[in-house]
Order: sequence, then structure tokens, then C-alpha cells
Amino acid sequence: MTASGTLRRTLIWLALAIVAAAPLANNAAPPKSPTCQRVTLTGEVQSGQEWHSSFGQGWIFRVVPVQPGKGGYSGWDLVVDREEGAGYPDALLVATPPYYSISEREVATTFKLRAQDAIGWNPRSFHFLTDPAALHESQKLFRNLGPPRIWTEKSEPDSRQQSATQALQQINQKSSPGEFRILNARLTPGTADAAPFAQRWAIQSSRTPHKIVPLSGASSTALGELQWMRFSINLWLPRAWKLPKGLQAAPAACSQ
Repeated sequence: MTASGTLRRTLIWLALAIVAAAPLANNAAPPKSPTCQRVTLTGEVQSGQEWHSSFGQGWIFRVVPVQPGKGGYSGWDLVVDREEGAGYPDALLVATPPYYSISEREVATTFKLRAQDAIGWNPRSFHFLTDPAALHESQKLFRNLGPPRIWTEKSEPDSRQQSATQALQQINQKSSPGEFRILNARLTPGTADAAPFAQRWAIQSSRTPHKIVPLSGASSTALGELQWMRFSINLWLPRAWKLPKGLQAAPAACSQ
């Protein structure tokens, strides 16, 4: 057989092999979604008080009261921290931008949200870091962003801030997702009109079970007051995560 004949025969066999393999490729099972452990925490918290629960490997979830400040704010911050305390910012804040702005991590009457708007923003999604080294690195990068300031069309981040932002985004790609859901609440509604960005939450507030209570010894305020809430927290943790005794988890597709 000539060289050209041998080449032709080889090409025919290759074509037949590709055709035969095509159905197998088309019928192959789709890749499976990564599997996580979904852990559910439940609790309740009064105004001015803190709730916390450990969820393994030295990490703790906190629901921390916001500082009233001059605005007389009420409500709570969602915080993921090391059990011994890792400082500011915590592992949830740094993985849940935007920073220095209204955020799903604050269940409070901050940033012109009224009490009824805060419960209407329900449920809330967030992300958090689970690697202590990543948290430490993120804290250093966060400090490079500088203090909060008002951004205008003419002001842009400098090269150090841009670099820090990009590095934070890269670290946060490995963060874990979570969801915070208000199950019930007691509040005094604010008398102010809903801010334009909060009108949808104001309408949705009726879907969150709650009880209206008057302020004791005081008239109503523009923002109102969050006095109590009961909640559930879903955390999607890595499959190999070691849970503390008494805490159960269910296999689940990793949420986004």
C-alpha cells in the first residue's frame, strides 16, 4: 500500500472514531454542582442586645446592636467573627460590599431606612470569609481603601485604592454565601415618607410578620424603632466543614 493510501485509511479511521464517540459525549451526564453543607441557625434578639452562635472551626455569627448615634438609630448589624475576636472589619462586612453604604448586612434604621422598610427588605443575602488568613489579608486591604468619603463625578479612587479593591474582589470569590430571614418582629413605624430607593421595601413590609407597638413615653419618630425580631440564618459551608456538637447540617447545592 502506498503512503497516500495509508494516510487516507488513517484519516477514515479517525473520522469513524469521532462519529462513534459523539453520541457518548452528547449523552454524558452534566457536571454536578459543587456540594455544600447548609446550616440553619435560629434566634431572637431584643433592642440593644446581642445574639450569637458558633458554627464551627472557630467562627461565630453575631447579631450586634447598632450604635444609636445622633440619629437615634435602632436595629442590628450581621457579623461573622472569630470566637476570640478578629477586629474590624469582620468576615461578613469585608465580603459583602458596598462598603460605607446601605448594605444587606445592616438590619437597621440607618441610611434613611425606616423601621418598616428594614423589615420589608427580607430576606437578605450576604457573603462571608471562612479562612482566617484571608480575613487577615482582607482587613489590611480594607484599610488601604481609606476613610469613608463622598464620591463625586470628579473624584476617582487612586491607584492604591483600585489595587485594594481588585484584590478584595479576588479574595471574595472564595467566600461562602448566606441568607438572613426575619420571621417576626416588633417595631414602631417611622413617620417619614419612604426614601425613593426604599419604596419597594415599604410595600413588602406587610409580608413580614410583625407587631406594631407604640414608643413608651415618647412620640413617634421619623425613622421609628426596631424593638425585637426573630430570625433564621442559612449558611452554605464547605462540604468538609467541621461543625460543633449539637449543630446539624444538610447536604445542599452551593448557593450563589
